Amino acid sequence: MYPSSSSSFLSSSSPPLEALKPEERGLHLIQLLIKCANHAASGNLNLADECLCQISRLASLHGDSMQRLAARFASALAFRLVKNWPGIHKALNYDTKRPKLELDRARVIFTKAFPYLGFAYAIIARTLLQAMSAERVIHIVDLGSADPKLWAPLLQSFAALPDGPPHLKITCVHSNKAVLEKLGPKLVKEAEALDMPFQYNPLNVSLKELTKDMLKVRSGEALGFVSILNLHVLLAQDDQADAQFRPKKSNIDVKDCKQMGEFLGMVRSMSPKVVLLVEQEAHHNLNHLVDRFIEGLHYYSAMFDSLEASFGGLSSSSEERFVLEEMFGREIENIVAWEGVEREERHERYAWWMVRFSEVGFKPVRLWLDSMEDSKKGYKIISQRTSLMICWNERPLYAVSAWTC
Repeated sequence: MYPSSSSSFLSSSSPPLEALKPEERGLHLIQLLIKCANHAASGNLNLADECLCQISRLASLHGDSMQRLAARFASALAFRLVKNWPGIHKALNYDTKRPKLELDRARVIFTKAFPYLGFAYAIIARTLLQAMSAERVIHIVDLGSADPKLWAPLLQSFAALPDGPPHLKITCVHSNKAVLEKLGPKLVKEAEALDMPFQYNPLNVSLKELTKDMLKVRSGEALGFVSILNLHVLLAQDDQADAQFRPKKSNIDVKDCKQMGEFLGMVRSMSPKVVLLVEQEAHHNLNHLVDRFIEGLHYYSAMFDSLEASFGGLSSSSEERFVLEEMFGREIENIVAWEGVEREERHERYAWWMVRFSEVGFKPVRLWLDSMEDSKKGYKIISQRTSLMICWNERPLYAVSAWTC
């Protein structure tokens, strides 16, 4: 789909940039972006600047999906370049001038506009119910989602079990105290309406700060963990000092990450009945800028195409569309512009997660999925042995997997 970094540009006899047809413009933008990434990686700032000048003539935050995508990647490259001069970067007041991103609101819009998380929530709820239906005391740890759209239906499902509702405790780990305070009353109210014994345990810490003692797991509790688009932040590390590739046991290179290994080891030590994981089906945990830049173009082009399909009938200035594109733009910026421990958007494909989970003693288990309309408007779920891929036009974008001891 994309040319390599050595792809040639349009010839000098080609029409002016502004006269290019959409397909020609899209191809030219991809070529310019990859060339600019190569210049940025090699430190050739003058040539990178020339590329950005050409990109700015073609890209637009209010154009078609390719123009919008190009604008986000160009902005990320520009930010990376400016960061080379800390004084200039600080004087520009970059962080105070750009729109404030309300990540939790963006997630709500994302869940409403697309079926990706809806599919994932249905799979998680069904799998948890199958794993825990015979248990009378259940403790589920939510590693950062805090979405009532996941938990309220699950409470209803547990309450409807033939033997009556179990005692359910949900521990929610989140770095935003306001999110925890908003979720708690909703779940307590739902449990009271269902006459269900329920306990809500909020933990206002990040995943990096979480310890085993904080979870207060009691003897006799059937324990489960759920992580939705959050676990990859634990892969952030000083790549120069920490990253090593382990001896190959398969066809993939998996970077050692002490922080991730210790976290998964901690979870494994508590002998959970099931651990459910949802992650981006992409590979952005690469040391070389150009490699992860091209991976990012592949992945986010599909995301922006699905945005175009969902919002295409609306005005191109739709506020909800802009909020989502800003959310993805921040992810792109982190992937492209940052390095070391500050680069947290280190998405890895399911095959990499399989290695990481297996190494600490987990094994994959079956995922359960009720029949649903899973091919509407280009969206579908594809089963790949021990995982389920949530796709847009056959392109896997999110992977759901389940693990046990």
